Amino acid sequence: MSDAQTTSQAQTQIPVTVLTGYLGAGKTTLLNRILSENHGKRYAVIVNEFGEIGIDNDLIVESDEEIYEMNNGCVCCTVRGDLIRVVEGLMRRPGRFDAIVVETTGLADPVPVAQTFFMDDDVRTKTKLDAVVALVDAKHLPLRLKDSKEAEDQIAFADVVVLNKTDLVTPDELAKVEATIRAINPAARIHRTTRAGVALSEVLDRGAFDLSRALENDPHFLEAHDHDHDHECGPDCDHDHHHHHDHHGHHHHDHHGHDHHDHDHAHPSDIHDVTVKSVSLRGGEMDPKKFFPWIEKITQMEGPNILRLKGIIALKGDDERYVLQGVHMIIEGDHQRAWKDGEKHESRLVFIGRELDAERLRKSFEACQAA
Repeated sequence: MSDAQTTSQAQTQIPVTVLTGYLGAGKTTLLNRILSENHGKRYAVIVNEFGEIGIDNDLIVESDEEIYEMNNGCVCCTVRGDLIRVVEGLMRRPGRFDAIVVETTGLADPVPVAQTFFMDDDVRTKTKLDAVVALVDAKHLPLRLKDSKEAEDQIAFADVVVLNKTDLVTPDELAKVEATIRAINPAARIHRTTRAGVALSEVLDRGAFDLSRALENDPHFLEAHDHDHDHECGPDCDHDHHHHHDHHGHHHHDHHGHDHHDHDHAHPSDIHDVTVKSVSLRGGEMDPKKFFPWIEKITQMEGPNILRLKGIIALKGDDERYVLQGVHMIIEGDHQRAWKDGEKHESRLVFIGRELDAERLRKSFEACQAA
């Protein structure tokens, strides 16, 4: 495919946001805002049960075969069985949607939903996965984590975490909840909110799965650091945690500025025994003849345990950085841009998952380095 074709396809692909979170976390509130606010965009929202959202009937202009037209130009439809069929139905409607939002039920694993947008060729030509957003109830998260593996998976898999109902907990409780989210997923962007009051631009059109934008969104992604020891951020951590305050009075916490290695021996959360961990690997230039068979083998063997992987790879004899990312056994990569003058040609790779053998990953990764 030529660059021009790729560009025109990317422009016509509609971004898809997958919204996860337990009942009561605030998904309904957020969906109501998307379907009723005058934001000037045309969103299509796919939900499991329209009745559960409780949209005011006055806001519905017309409904036809499970598709509800809102007076702000948005559309809401319910999944009856097959997500792919619903998406294809939306694509046939006149007029272009700015984005599609897919709501998953409280206990649903977001991974199969996300994989739908990687796997089906027809869907893939028309849509592109934009980001996975998890809504978390600050008060009930500790209980949810004790109850189920799914709650932890939702956080581990998310690009953006909306930490909602922060008004129902003390500052100390909130700090503990946030530390737990950090321990599960060091890379997610966290927004503290009450009543899901996050700016829609912070959860929609994030480009988290877009390889060319992956680093713009997260400038500290895989940043090199002086220390290689394992590090957990406690309340007295002196790392630069970039606290942005916007006019809504919410805090965005971007704690990207340090390596989180294996969490085997540390207990970063006193709320929950975290079973998901991240393994950060760093090396020099890689031999493509060794690296690509290795990453393919790792994803095939460890796939079920790998929730996400992201990396920037320096390939020997290659003038461009190679960016890759994966979900379970699906992996994609592409050249991103030329190395800048004076930029260190180093390879960095992060795995987030369960039961990952950090030492084996590290040794086998290092064995792929070019001589």
